[in-house]
Amino acid sequence: MHQLLRSIPAIHGMLNDPQFRNVKETYGLSDQVLTSLIQRAADALRQDLIAGIKPVNSSMKSEVLERTNALAKKWGKNQLTRVINGSGTVLHTNLGRARLSERAVEHVTEIASSYSNLEYSIHEGKRGSRHTIAENLIQEITGAEAAMVVNNNAAAVYLILKGLAKGMEVIVSRGELVEIGGSFRVSSIMEESGAQLKEVGTTNKTHLYDYEEAINEHTSMIMKVHTSNFSIRGFTTSQSRKELVPVTDAHELIYYEDLGSGSLIDYQSAGIGDEPTVKQVIEAGADLVSFSGDKLLGGPQAGIIAGKKKWIDKLKKHQLARVLRTDKMTLAALEATLLHYLNLEALDELPVYRDINISASEVKRKAEHFMKRMSHLGTITFTLKACTSRIGGGTMPEVELASFGLHCQLDSYAPHELEKKLRLSEPAVVGRFLEEKFFLDFRTLTDKDIDDLVIIFEALDQRS
Repeated sequence: MHQLLRSIPAIHGMLNDPQFRNVKETYGLSDQVLTSLIQRAADALRQDLIAGIKPVNSSMKSEVLERTNALAKKWGKNQLTRVINGSGTVLHTNLGRARLSERAVEHVTEIASSYSNLEYSIHEGKRGSRHTIAENLIQEITGAEAAMVVNNNAAAVYLILKGLAKGMEVIVSRGELVEIGGSFRVSSIMEESGAQLKEVGTTNKTHLYDYEEAINEHTSMIMKVHTSNFSIRGFTTSQSRKELVPVTDAHELIYYEDLGSGSLIDYQSAGIGDEPTVKQVIEAGADLVSFSGDKLLGGPQAGIIAGKKKWIDKLKKHQLARVLRTDKMTLAALEATLLHYLNLEALDELPVYRDINISASEVKRKAEHFMKRMSHLGTITFTLKACTSRIGGGTMPEVELASFGLHCQLDSYAPHELEKKLRLSEPAVVGRFLEEKFFLDFRTLTDKDIDDLVIIFEALDQRS
């Protein structure tokens, strides 16, 4: 073993070797980067040898060279890359949630590539505030007196609790102490904010008197967390804003509702879920509402706070507002996204809205058209299959959308092998397994995705 380890060439020797210099020239590396890659390759080889893993090449130099070349091939490539989403989950948390509309992408590009009036009032010729950029649009769409934007909804929750309830009690039903993505819990966020959690009721039942009996001179707020990412069934009782707003008004408390998903469209009227709109919550008397920008709203990651002006103004002045603020590209994307809601005819340009509302028959048509384009392949078989899609992104957990997709089978390859091949293609293709076969749900596939899939499958067919 010791002899094997000693046979790995010295780093400085490999650095000056013509073959390694060729790697540098091929991938446009600096000496510093090349040295780092050679060291990483040699270290990995050393660890493999210690673990008893035999090298592929006969010489240690060739082994390090091959590993260095593999590392160099990846070097300088974007780590954040496009993925074809064939899972059927519209708001796929791991795949970036909402896709932006073309209008939003164009606006982001324009603002990112030039100077802008981010904090400058063109009309008055003096310093302005980034808080005003999306505020008027949010007010118009939701009916709120005021609004502000931070970098995500967890930040919105934290700012509200920190800014308006620090050192005071906030009443929350036990049935709403949820954990959101990445193991962030409402109770933990509240603890970090300095607000004191006052749990009431039980996991499945919270009565109005539970809230009323918990109110004392230290109470600042009643917080309701909308259960958009989970569902409790059976023997349950909960209190709606209709019951809670009069209680907060009578005791001069803040009524704050964390909606999470942030729907601006009444999907209920189309028979899709039971998610309330932000406007409905505002009209019901909520003092504050917070929600995400990249879920049902269909925009960039952001946390939007809407509600009574006196509370929003206080939050805008809080020191954390600067810490949690969004950048110009996020505001540009959000502004362009919100404009879709002022012109309802433009909603079909919003990918999230379009993907949720597309009919199963239209999805089926897309899948059938793809099959016709693929009919010349010799080693790949596609089988049309009815399925159900999910909205995802922690929204409408029980909602299933009728859809269609294709079982994909490649001769001599197991389903998991095909899945890996597609996942490692460029662009990466992510699907799911249905009935133990690899499956692509066409609900979430764009025309560009489908064109790329044609090229990817044709290449797989030729290599088989």
